[in-house]
Amino acid sequence: MALTAESLKSIILERLKAKLVQVEDMSGGCGQAFAVIIVSDEFKGKNKLMRHRLVNNALKDEIAAIHAFTQKGFTPEEWSAQGGIL
Repeated sequence: MALTAESLKSIILERLKAKLVQVEDMSGGCGQAFAVIIVSDEFKGKNKLMRHRLVNNALKDEIAAIHAFTQKGFTPEEWSAQGGIL
């Protein structure tokens, strides 16, 4: 089954206990390239590399099935400091 932005968002919300997830399908709707922003308490105390590994491990099967995946991860405090709204 091909991933959609909505299905990927649901998976991320569940597996990473995310407070906010934004998923953009960069492939024009064919589900092969996604850019995501994730806001989660799971990122507290983790540097950028550790956050990427956490996401990559949580989404191992999904990432293997697509062509391109970019991610940005924030704690709720970091997101709010940038003017983001939860």
